[in-house]
Amino acid sequence: MQIVFPELKPYKRHQVKVTDKHELYVDEAGNVDGIPILFVHGGPGGACDASSRRFYDPAVYRIITFDQRGCGRSTPHGELENNTTQDLISDIEVMREFLDVDRWVLFGGSWGSTLSLLYAQAFPARVLALILRGIFLCRQCDFDWLYKDGARRVFPDYWEEFVSPIPIAERGDLMKAYYERLTGDDELARMAAAKHWSAWEGSCSKLRPSPEALASFTKPHNALALARLEIHYFMNKGFVDENHILDNMHLIRDIPGRIVHGRYDMVCPLDNALALHKHWPAAELHIVRDSGHSASEPGTVDALIRATADIAKKLENFN
Repeated sequence: MQIVFPELKPYKRHQVKVTDKHELYVDEAGNVDGIPILFVHGGPGGACDASSRRFYDPAVYRIITFDQRGCGRSTPHGELENNTTQDLISDIEVMREFLDVDRWVLFGGSWGSTLSLLYAQAFPARVLALILRGIFLCRQCDFDWLYKDGARRVFPDYWEEFVSPIPIAERGDLMKAYYERLTGDDELARMAAAKHWSAWEGSCSKLRPSPEALASFTKPHNALALARLEIHYFMNKGFVDENHILDNMHLIRDIPGRIVHGRYDMVCPLDNALALHKHWPAAELHIVRDSGHSASEPGTVDALIRATADIAKKLENFN
């Protein structure tokens, strides 16, 4: 069983200005001459942290992590203006040029898998390989699973907590009700909604309940960005057409990759990974038998570290 690499400090940090308003936090660690690999975090509205740098051999990889618009250490925090999927795809390309990277590996989980696939479809010549976890395809059925009539059947107790801030009369469209509170002017209602929204996802994310994970999800700074950005993106269907990712997989069908998915993923069900694999013959699918959605579960950690090692071998003539 593989475990994460020792904690690694960045050798360089950047603030990359992508618009007059938005500035992205970016850092680099590992081997400055190694294979460039970009960690694409989830959400939308998540962030990178020290654990984001620990899935790769630092002697082999040039490890790049960043916080997407409006979250983590990027500024302004929780900002929805000029914050769309197309903006984020453009930001990744701006970063690639800023960092003087010709081609790189993308490593993304959950929403990070969505954004990695969309970037690769837009800029296939810039992608060496993809390592993806907890596949989210941004379709209506994916939103319905988590926020309508899927995961609630597995976690009815957590669901009761999730709907509790919303009056019964408004529960027919929970996303709309949460959107109104998370984008409204009432600061107390906004923060309460953010904590409940984030707690629902955090409660569903692991096979075994984790108080530590839930505490991280509901920390006010984290919860506000996650909830506001998720509802902003999801109310707009991810700013992509229905089934866009699968319909455009022919653009990247020959890019090598690894799909890692927990069998008991209750945030992004396993059939997402199977659907993607059918459209992507160059990728290998690894189903982790004892994991849920989180990247930190032992079986998923093992699969991800094996994936980065395998991809490095395939790219051993990179330089």
